[in-house]
Amino acid sequence: MSAPKKVVLAYSGGLDTSIILKWLQTEYGCEVVTFTADLGQGEELEPARAKAEMMGATAIYIEDLREEFVRDFVYPMFRANALYEGLYLLGTSIARPLISKRLVEIAAETGADAVAHGATGKGNDQVRFELSAYALNPDIKVIAPWREWDLTSRTRLIDFAEKHQIPIAKDKRGEAPFSVDANLLHTSSEGKVLENPAEEAPDYVYQRTVDPEKAPDTPEYIEIGFEKGDAVSVNGEALTPAALLTRLNEIGGKHGVGRLDLVEGRFVGMKSRGIYETPGGTLLLEAHRGIEQITLDRGAAHLKDELMPRYAELIYNGFWFSPEREMLQALIDKSQEHVTGTVRLKLYKGLARTVGRWSDHSLYSEAHVTFEDDAGAYDQKDAAGFIKLNALRLKLIATRKRRLGG
Repeated sequence: MSAPKKVVLAYSGGLDTSIILKWLQTEYGCEVVTFTADLGQGEELEPARAKAEMMGATAIYIEDLREEFVRDFVYPMFRANALYEGLYLLGTSIARPLISKRLVEIAAETGADAVAHGATGKGNDQVRFELSAYALNPDIKVIAPWREWDLTSRTRLIDFAEKHQIPIAKDKRGEAPFSVDANLLHTSSEGKVLENPAEEAPDYVYQRTVDPEKAPDTPEYIEIGFEKGDAVSVNGEALTPAALLTRLNEIGGKHGVGRLDLVEGRFVGMKSRGIYETPGGTLLLEAHRGIEQITLDRGAAHLKDELMPRYAELIYNGFWFSPEREMLQALIDKSQEHVTGTVRLKLYKGLARTVGRWSDHSLYSEAHVTFEDDAGAYDQKDAAGFIKLNALRLKLIATRKRRLGG
């Protein structure tokens, strides 16, 4: 690859990406444009601007993408009830395609010929960033310093920072206790004190949820309203997607909802242990399944459940912009046409349960399922022929087994 002249860097303002900024300047002699996305990580982002200015960034982009993140990425994913390996709500995975999208767009706006990210060569994020970038611009160059440089230890990184007068937060001079990625959907903590999956995670790892044992002793009921599969209100108050997820995070976090300790299979082949907190997302998933129970036909619901693991794996592996994900999305979105109504959840000590659901689009018929007189809505004698036809092949198999002594 020929040396880039201008690079757009996904920049957090932290030590690693600050080192990358300087490394790009010294290694390639190129201009560096920084891009910092506000995805609801809960950190003040203006210090990132000041640091990028101090280090000679050619241009600095800091953008509030919270509404776009929830509306165009989180909500479509939640229409599918997506869970990776049956448990993980994909909080980190779903943020990467949006960051990549803006990296590529800013590269076009500024005339840059490359983008760069701070993901390591061991993880999933390098795949997600780069597959998304190539899907959006097949000619873009992607620089991944962690796969190129010799700064392979914390000591070498610190030495490089000191040599180039890069400010180092005092708590970074030692080994950080664990690595954290956060956005409006979740927090993810990995590494160091969490690397032994046999050891329980220390309490200080959790940032967004209270210990369920210390959560309120009184249950809380909330109501979430849906329109065509997307949450639109909490307790009757209409909210934008980002504001709604923020509200659910506050409510769920207070009750210790949404904690997950997971050993997952990374796309690159190894297993890793992560601690995830997804309070609002956990409430959203429970409520969405609750409203689908009465508005979604059995055949559609079961087909969705069959396809969900494949859809979740595509997102986890970085294929958000692939044709197969878009095909599945079209099917999922079609299924949501009547997923409109309200769900009541009960929150208590780390748990969130659906306790009520209602909708003008409901398929639930009390007349058909009642144990009381159904006034002719359902003729129970019809079930006999239904069972006989479904039993026919089973009876034929059993007859053969008996005939052959099997």
